[in-house]
Amino acid sequence: MRFRRNSLRHAGATALGTAVLLIGMATPAFAAHGPHSGGGGGGGGTSGGGGGSSTTGNDLSWPQCGGSFPSYPAFGIAGVNGGLANSSNPCFGPSTSYPSYSQSELYWALAKSTGVVASQPKASLYVNTGDPGNVYNGSLITDWPTSSSASDPYGSCTTTTVSTNSGPKTAGQNSNACAWQYGYNRAAQDTTWLTQEAQKVSTQESSVPIPSQASSYPWWLDVETGNSWQTGSTGQQMNVADLQGMVAALQAAGVTNAGQVGVYSTSYQWGMITGTPGATVNNAANNLWGLPDWVPGATSQSGAAANCSATNMFTGDKVTLTQWVASGLDGDYVCP
Repeated sequence: MRFRRNSLRHAGATALGTAVLLIGMATPAFAAHGPHSGGGGGGGGTSGGGGGSSTTGNDLSWPQCGGSFPSYPAFGIAGVNGGLANSSNPCFGPSTSYPSYSQSELYWALAKSTGVVASQPKASLYVNTGDPGNVYNGSLITDWPTSSSASDPYGSCTTTTVSTNSGPKTAGQNSNACAWQYGYNRAAQDTTWLTQEAQKVSTQESSVPIPSQASSYPWWLDVETGNSWQTGSTGQQMNVADLQGMVAALQAAGVTNAGQVGVYSTSYQWGMITGTPGATVNNAANNLWGLPDWVPGATSQSGAAANCSATNMFTGDKVTLTQWVASGLDGDYVCP
């Protein structure tokens, strides 16, 4: 995932409106495409074979579709989305464009990883995030919710009338309640895609178990300024609600073990998007607080190792993973 430059604007819009933030970063690691957009050699595994002695891993997503995946990383992290929070990665599992199980990044993570690092499972997943609001550039965001579930801690997502290029429309409000529900819906969709794609792989190849339950994997929220976000202090509050909704949906799907949901970001990007909330938000416990951090930004494995000692972590927990980019591929380092 390095700073994603993958035109991640949003699911439902092609660009961001005046109330939405889009800031790209040039640092390698992540700024709009989930862990990384490169492809080919370098990183934790090898591109052509090797003995499985590496203790580092790799992360892949849609930019690597159709290419050669690293062989024998210690662990693999596969992107569920196609760069946007509401799009799917076409090679996460078999698809029309990539029909073989051997082209599946989910299969790669489970079948090719060696699992030699005790603290890291063979396969983890990461998902794109974003909070576009109800209208962008005069167009209605079609998947913005108009109601919310009973579990929405911010109350009811209600409708309002908004101005669009084609006249007044009814839409869900730009509110904490609707933003929470939007995030919840996106993560719930991600867990459904996991189940569908895991079953497709298992239909083709049964010798490698491909768990289809969300609880079988650690999940990382890719939180980058290159995606669409609301701005200002009110917008940051809605962005926090959106991310809280994503965590809640993963927990509802069984992802409840300690440390099983984490955040891929930098202190700068997290601060721009969320305002860096603490342990409580609106006098309630903040389910983003205490999540492990995966930190990008290094250009070498030694630099990634040094980033493990970062002390100003944005979620209040320790750095669990760091990332570096070499030869166009992300490598991932497990912090001690």
